[in-house]
Amino acid sequence: DALDKIRYLSLTDTAVLDSDKELEIRIIPDKANKCLILEDSGIGMTKADLVNNLGTIAKSGTKGFMEALSAGADISMIGQFGVGFYSAYLVADKVTVQSKNNDDEQYQWESAAGGSFVVTKVEEGATPIARGTRITLQLKEDMQEYLEEKRLKELVKKHSEFIGFPIKLYVEKETEKEVTDDDEEEEEPKEGEDDEPKVEDVDEEKEKKTKKVKQITKSWSHLNEQKPIWMRKPEDVSDAEYGAFYKSLSADWEEHLAVKHFSVEGQLEFRAVLFCPKRAPFDAFEGANKKKHNSIKLYVRRVFIMDNCEDLMPEWLSFVKGVVDSEDLPLNISRESLQQNKILRVIKKNLVKKTIDLISEIAEDSEKYAKFYEQFSKNIKLGIHEDSQNRAKLAKFLRYHSTKSGEETTSLDDYVSRMTADQEDIYYVTGESKKSVESSPFLEKLKKKGIEVLFMVDPIDEYAVQQLKEFEGKKLVCATKEGLKISETEDEKKSFEEQKAATEGLCKLIKEVLDDKVEKVVVSNRLEQAPCVLVTGEYGWSANMERIMKAQALRDSSSSAYMMSKKTMEVNPANPIVVSLREKVSADQSDKTVKDVIWMLYDTSLLTSGFSLDEPTTFANRIHRLIKLGLSIDEDDEGDMEGDDEDIPALESSDDAPDSTMEEVD
Repeated sequence: DALDKIRYLSLTDTAVLDSDKELEIRIIPDKANKCLILEDSGIGMTKADLVNNLGTIAKSGTKGFMEALSAGADISMIGQFGVGFYSAYLVADKVTVQSKNNDDEQYQWESAAGGSFVVTKVEEGATPIARGTRITLQLKEDMQEYLEEKRLKELVKKHSEFIGFPIKLYVEKETEKEVTDDDEEEEEPKEGEDDEPKVEDVDEEKEKKTKKVKQITKSWSHLNEQKPIWMRKPEDVSDAEYGAFYKSLSADWEEHLAVKHFSVEGQLEFRAVLFCPKRAPFDAFEGANKKKHNSIKLYVRRVFIMDNCEDLMPEWLSFVKGVVDSEDLPLNISRESLQQNKILRVIKKNLVKKTIDLISEIAEDSEKYAKFYEQFSKNIKLGIHEDSQNRAKLAKFLRYHSTKSGEETTSLDDYVSRMTADQEDIYYVTGESKKSVESSPFLEKLKKKGIEVLFMVDPIDEYAVQQLKEFEGKKLVCATKEGLKISETEDEKKSFEEQKAATEGLCKLIKEVLDDKVEKVVVSNRLEQAPCVLVTGEYGWSANMERIMKAQALRDSSSSAYMMSKKTMEVNPANPIVVSLREKVSADQSDKTVKDVIWMLYDTSLLTSGFSLDEPTTFANRIHRLIKLGLSIDEDDEGDMEGDDEDIPALESSDDAPDSTMEEVD
């Protein structure tokens, strides 16, 4: 602030800089005296300023300076609260401030925080200051870490990397040089110099008497060379500069995929640079305790505030890296008050909007977008699940394989453009993998009708599609749930009604046999070849969702009981197995092989519909029985097999029934 003040005054009167042209901040750790010295070549303070500003808590000289300025002056000051200076006493027992203003002599203010302070005029023998202020902190015993070069560099890099004036640290470097005794003698007269060599014997037994001399060189290290590129206009910043800035910000070894550099003006002002990386972080969706909420660094007037502000970016955009610099947020803001700050809500809304624009720009290049989608598709789907305001925009970024897309993926926009005139809904099927859903019996009739079906094989699709109920007025319909309406011709309807009437009796019997395993058994027109499938309720979990929920490590089984849908068995009346079964039932209601076949059909449709078997062993035994029948192995020959069969509660013994009957059904 002191440098800003003198710079501002120099705009109207260049003579104020004559005493010291360089505007900079210097940090000098003095380990010998356990002191940390901070110097600046700013405006400096007069005796009256020292008494008024430092002697009164919460009296801000900066605030007074800004109020004295004419309205609308282009100057950005940091401290306006009058308490920042006293943080020095957190680390120091005694603070000495020497200051020289152009209008006054050099004065010294000193206090050990005991309620009193002493202001004296600095005598001529002391180190003079051309202009500015020198603060000497006599560090407490347990605060000596602030003399370490590494700690000071860390602090400056974190909080003041983008301050507009150079911050320089006085560093010592130690080098070793091997010299003979003669060389050493030559160097001895150089006494009193800063870099006086220290002599140390290393090896006295060498033939030539050589010594290793430790030379200490002292120099200024410029700590904040990285410039705040967000303060410049986007057209003035080159790609290489963005790349270098991204790498310093994110510690990524790769270049960024895309960048969005913008400023917002109006009711509030802030500037931001947002980067989209090429790869998702490996711990993108780790537990909340392990990771940061986002990778956005919040600055207020180039001073770093925090990099873990939950209210700055939603979780689904946690992969975006960048910087936000606000002119409106107060600098002394605490994390608690920050959470409540309405300015932050406006910033967040703008950041989300601009990030969606950034993704739209990436989507214009299909090759670039394919790389992006491979890495961040889960984030977009999480956004659809969580962000109701932007759901419609995000839906345009989704890409899926479908029955017509081949190896490529398709967007929902492309799907809608390919829809036939009589198709009202968007159809999708969920499952474990593309391979498993491609051959799903649920798609048979839809494929025959030429209707495209989207394959949703990512577990998070199940959650996203629960929220995304429609896209541009078209309802999203799951092909594995009940209530699927497929348009039919009059002939097809008539034929179906006839078959339905003929199969009603069989449906009733199947329901009796399966009892509470299924809620109801109905005749269906969704199947083309498969004898039957199990569909779930329109509003409950699909088979795939049930599989996902069963895999949750910490799930509560009691709550999942009412979410698990009742299964409805849909029977294909045109399938040869069903036709044969229908005839068998009408001929003899008590045929014992019928029950066996019904259980077999139930188990196989569990598998083809994406469910897991409740009793795999029972199913295996039914298969073994079929194999024995097929190989004409008599049950009596296999004593041990018979023992197995007795353990199957759902099966009826088919010993009395002739083998040929079973084979006929098969």
